[in-house]
Amino acid sequence: MLQVNEIRANFAHACERLSARNFENPEELLGNVIRLEDLRKQIQLDRDNLQAESNTISKQIGQLMKTGNKEEAQKVKLRTSEIKTQVKSLEDSYSQTETELTQTLYTIPNIPHSSVPAGKSAEDNEIVLENGTIPQLEEGNKSPHWDLIKKYDIVDFELGVKIAGAGFPVYKGKGAKMQRALINFFLDEAEKAGYTEVQPPILINEESGYATGQLPDKEGQMYFAQEDGLYLIPTAEVPITNMYRDVILQEDELPKKNAGYTPCFRREAGSWGAHVRGLNRLHQFDKVEIVQVTHPDNSYKTLEEMSLHVQGLLQKLGLPYRVLRLCGGDMGFTSALTFDMEVFSAAQERWLEVSSVSNFETYQTNRLKLRFKNKDKKTVLAHTLNGSALALPRIMAAILENNQSEKGIKMPKALVPYLGFDTIG
Repeated sequence: MLQVNEIRANFAHACERLSARNFENPEELLGNVIRLEDLRKQIQLDRDNLQAESNTISKQIGQLMKTGNKEEAQKVKLRTSEIKTQVKSLEDSYSQTETELTQTLYTIPNIPHSSVPAGKSAEDNEIVLENGTIPQLEEGNKSPHWDLIKKYDIVDFELGVKIAGAGFPVYKGKGAKMQRALINFFLDEAEKAGYTEVQPPILINEESGYATGQLPDKEGQMYFAQEDGLYLIPTAEVPITNMYRDVILQEDELPKKNAGYTPCFRREAGSWGAHVRGLNRLHQFDKVEIVQVTHPDNSYKTLEEMSLHVQGLLQKLGLPYRVLRLCGGDMGFTSALTFDMEVFSAAQERWLEVSSVSNFETYQTNRLKLRFKNKDKKTVLAHTLNGSALALPRIMAAILENNQSEKGIKMPKALVPYLGFDTIG
């Protein structure tokens, strides 16, 4: 959630950068935010003045009663009754205005960083770098992963449909071991990078959803357990970041670095077509997430470090990848700057997104009320960042497709100690 004082101080810049998101009428909406904040302050001032008048009158009544002037005291008491009615009306107006202000702020996405290019879709994203060599598959060994998993009986989509529905695969045999190996590999690498492993709940309450910005923006994409008022998490970012909700840290405690594995759940309403076949898009999938809470002065250096960490994982898995700087139209609602990592899928002959690494600046921490005391003993908002390190399904798809041969599917060397085998076949 944006800070009103920042909107007021940088109004023209905020409008210009929101236009990079194709955000309609930013001047009107941001102007309404300032109007509501001014109204809220005026109501508060009027209420405070009335309460001060009430306190003065109370003292006046006491003095009149002491001097025996009861008739005058009764006249003054009538004014206190009027003030109570007026204060009640102002408190109702204050509450209504504050609610309207908060709900308006919820509809405004984060202001993009100055480096974020304008654009409407993924076609407008900037390629920052490419790494690795695109595999040249042998003739007769160019099967997409949905054929390979049937051939080697390692993932069963039909069984998943029987148990739950489309988008809920059952991993079997070496497929299940591959999932476990990837999770453990990613967690171990995160620990080596200084992250503390946590295992958070995979259900969150509404307050947690609002605190990190999934609500109200992504409500239609989240599974909801209505009877309990709980949501299945779309990413471990949500519970891990909410560990610090309503927390005031000391500056020397920063950065806070946490990593966690969870299953993730996304309804993916409206998804269809060849690009969602097999493991390309699922309703349930596994992912290791890295999350940092940092000093505002260091957050963009941290973003680069997190990007390099994810790239290191892809390099160790031997996967060709590229890094994209997302344009305003393709960027998440809460992000100020996002880098996507994509791996090349040799059989599908296209790039698959496997990670997003984002800096949210103060957008989440303002909702979370996540602050720290700086060297001057002032309490200020921290910055939050998160990244997929990594999401498993498309990583598995790329490993299967890129490493296929007549002898089977060769596993990356980094995974072999976790797998106990080096080939599927």
